[in-house]
Amino acid sequence: MLRIRNIGICGTDFHAFRGEQPYFKYPRILGHELAAEVAEDAGDFKAGQTVVPVPYIHCGKCLTCRAGKTNCCPSIRTMGVHVDGGMRELMPVPEKNLMHAEGLSHEQIATVECLAIGAHAVGRANLQAGQWAAIAGTGPIGIGILHFARIAGARTIAVDINPDRLAYCREVIGVDACVDARENTTGQLNEITDGELPDKVFDATGVPAAMEAAFEYVGHGGRLILVSIVKGAISFADPLFHAREMTVMSSRNATRSDFSQVMDALRDGKIDISSFVTHRCQFDEITGSFAHWSDPSAGVIKGMVSL
Repeated sequence: MLRIRNIGICGTDFHAFRGEQPYFKYPRILGHELAAEVAEDAGDFKAGQTVVPVPYIHCGKCLTCRAGKTNCCPSIRTMGVHVDGGMRELMPVPEKNLMHAEGLSHEQIATVECLAIGAHAVGRANLQAGQWAAIAGTGPIGIGILHFARIAGARTIAVDINPDRLAYCREVIGVDACVDARENTTGQLNEITDGELPDKVFDATGVPAAMEAAFEYVGHGGRLILVSIVKGAISFADPLFHAREMTVMSSRNATRSDFSQVMDALRDGKIDISSFVTHRCQFDEITGSFAHWSDPSAGVIKGMVSL
């Protein structure tokens, strides 16, 4: 049994709050970005220890799990989505889904799951030092991708239509270049990369038209990694795809090794969440806060709830 201390809020939670989440059944207790303390001894975990719950409950038996790809187990159930999550004082979690998180604050722990999605995407891309990486969509997931692309030694380009988010990427993250996607995105990317276009392009927009446009951004022999997911079909021009011998990949959730990588980066000071967490509230203020935070004019990057 865990005692929940902090809950990070993501877009999935906002959609669910508005009744617009098509991927699960109501009623549902939300919360999958969690910081917790062990409430009672269980195996290697002792009461009072801080932990991060890995919210993806996998079967551990299928071919996918046996290959270490627990993030896309065919039977996966995500806490706060398919099963009840952590917006409650106490929560039962299987021991296999817990990781020790000593040395991190509760707020840092509650950002691990979100950032791990970015770490996993960068790992999928096999991004190399010196390569150009363009990240379209600079919400929390895109910001995580940018952090780990920089840690990998890549040259980073933030792509968005929100000037405030681009300013954050430039001034806080320290990206190499920013592109306003409202104005000839491909032309700007060509100029930045001396006509070669990026080696790796990540989509974290969640917008079908933007995902389709991202095919134009990938250089010859490059990779497009679709991190965001939409309910429906996306299409692309086959001649372009073949001419560039492009690789298109998906990236889903994260693994325990991604969680470990994030926690190491936080402990080593490679990622500072002080400006990433922009809005905070107590648990009993959550209903009013959600109504405000889900409005784009609020400027929320990462909302954080404390218990």
